[in-house]
Amino acid sequence: MDAKRILYITQEMTPYLPETEISKICRYLPEGIQDLGREIRTFLPRYGVINERRNQLHEVIRLSGMNLIIDDTDHPLIIKVASIQSARMQVYFIDNEDFFHRKAVFASDDGTEFEDNDERSIFYVRGVLETVKKLRWIPDLVHCHGWLSALAPVYLKKMYGDDPGFSGAKIVYSVYDDPFMSSLNKALPEKMKQDNMTDKDLNLLKNSTDFIGLSCLAIRYSDGVIQGSQNINSAIFDYIEKENKLFLPFQPDDSYIGAYNEFYDKVFTIKSRR
Repeated sequence: MDAKRILYITQEMTPYLPETEISKICRYLPEGIQDLGREIRTFLPRYGVINERRNQLHEVIRLSGMNLIIDDTDHPLIIKVASIQSARMQVYFIDNEDFFHRKAVFASDDGTEFEDNDERSIFYVRGVLETVKKLRWIPDLVHCHGWLSALAPVYLKKMYGDDPGFSGAKIVYSVYDDPFMSSLNKALPEKMKQDNMTDKDLNLLKNSTDFIGLSCLAIRYSDGVIQGSQNINSAIFDYIEKENKLFLPFQPDDSYIGAYNEFYDKVFTIKSRR
């Protein structure tokens, strides 16, 4: 177990957000993996529904201050941090007033999904990777949870593929039963091409920026795939088989931490491809 640094990029985590399948796993998995001897870093968006005072978030000035350009618009990147004392674990938060200060996570009160969820995903993923670079912390493996993190694998392989901080990192994507109903903005591929990606890199999004297309893109650029929910979309499952990815089926609550840890070791042995 020489490779010890695991980066977790998640869209949900309890106690900062209500308890869901993803938020529970992303609370207890990093702690469990840390207890097994690995070093971890965990990132989460600083949604407006997260109470900063109650959760004792504070800004990390030395990491903040950068601007990320998305579709020719500058967006300030603010980094905050909080601690889960019982787990001896810090959680980093990606913050931006335009994208994350609304009092909802993915949709308005009437269920209408935010039109800028595509840019929120880009900003979040790039914000995590730029912050990790500033930390000078080189992960051996990046584990992504939830569709908001689904762009991370392609960004790691393409935009950051030659970066010495990420070029050797393996990527694992967990597939959950957490679909969004409306397709993301159809201009998403064009916005990503501004980050040095090509039509070939993004062809899975050419005709489909829906949940299936986004999930398949994440799977294509990952080294291993975990079934995070007991039931997942059949088209996504078929794509996992088509891509012949190293795959871990759904694991019950009482054994998933150990199973994921063993799966990481298997992922470290395979040769990555771009």
